[in-house]
Amino acid sequence: MTIVELTLFGIPLILISSAMLGFFTAYGVGANDVANAMGTSVGSKVLTIKQAILVAAVFEFLGAFLAGGGVTQTIRKGVIDPALFEGNLEVLIYGMISALFAAGTWLLVASLRGWPVSTTHTIVGAIVGFGVYSLGINEINWAVVGNIGLSWITSPLSSALVAGLFYYICKTYIIDNDSRFKGLIIRIYIFLAGFAIALITVTKGLKNIFKQQELFVSFQQSVFISALAALVFTFIFYYFSRAKLTKSENSESQFAYLMIFTSCAVAFAHGSNDVANAIGPLAAINQATSQLLNQPYSLETPLWILFLGAAGIVLGLATLGYRVMKTIGEKIVKLTPSKGFSAQLAAALTVVIASQLDMPVSTTHTLVGAVIGIGLVEGASTINFNSVRTIILSWVVTLPAGALLSIAFLEIFTNLFTY
Repeated sequence: MTIVELTLFGIPLILISSAMLGFFTAYGVGANDVANAMGTSVGSKVLTIKQAILVAAVFEFLGAFLAGGGVTQTIRKGVIDPALFEGNLEVLIYGMISALFAAGTWLLVASLRGWPVSTTHTIVGAIVGFGVYSLGINEINWAVVGNIGLSWITSPLSSALVAGLFYYICKTYIIDNDSRFKGLIIRIYIFLAGFAIALITVTKGLKNIFKQQELFVSFQQSVFISALAALVFTFIFYYFSRAKLTKSENSESQFAYLMIFTSCAVAFAHGSNDVANAIGPLAAINQATSQLLNQPYSLETPLWILFLGAAGIVLGLATLGYRVMKTIGEKIVKLTPSKGFSAQLAAALTVVIASQLDMPVSTTHTLVGAVIGIGLVEGASTINFNSVRTIILSWVVTLPAGALLSIAFLEIFTNLFTY
């Protein structure tokens, strides 16, 4: 009897178990990565934790369920080619189950500690671990792994520079001095916010919907569409807010309004992309199970898997997301709305542009780097370097932790269930 022949209500028991582990991993993604979208809003007191969770839950779910299918395929087959397990699909199933369990476990540990780690690095490390253990070191796509290592440098550094520049201009010409260029600078920031919202929605949040509809939108076209949308956004936002924008005491509040918009866009894009970290292995297990049972299957990610991942993300951010949000928003640099907006805007633009230039970046690392860059503008004494050291250590540990946990779980599963 093979593992897929054990069923419950006609459903393979191994698939039910995998679905539960996929939900567990999605829970960890929501608990840890929600800080990418809402940490700065909470830290700068623009939103309460409850409000941030509610807003993030809506946009994360929409992004994961409506636009999360395409990215799942990258996690499913980007690091290890499933074709290598042809004729031995049970090993692939055990390995992906181990990867899910390992990723969910590490994300839970990191979230409980308040460490903002990369969920992508976690699941990739877990898949690498079982791949090396099962197939050998030469069958891993080390280019993907090498890009991840490079992102530890490129992500925080690039966003720190951009965020530092944004905040320096804001601090010099708007916050500290009532410059005659204040109105122009605020208009430019409104335009950049609208541009970031549109660009991240088109290139990250909606790209999988475009792919499913067989629509090709080039990056140049995305930039043009986003620029037009940003012009409309600037006109509408400034028209309704121009009375308040002329008063210097309202500068921080205007940045607060803008930050809410960018946070929603980042949450939608995050849900559409990072849901794959939880359900990519589950999609691979679902396909392998269907093959073993000689059942028809589609390479497209089933809706029930997308729903499962979206629900897990929402539950994770609702119950445990506040810990990492506090780390991002309060334990690195004390944030204000202008600082939080500069960090969020810099992170959003950096991630989208870097991805188009094939530069490996992590959303989590990018946002942390942006917050540190703003702290450097204020002065190094404003940065809590103890927290920074802890965060960087958690980044370095994430990849090997995922790999070692995956190997350990794979050894346990194969010894318990193979007979």
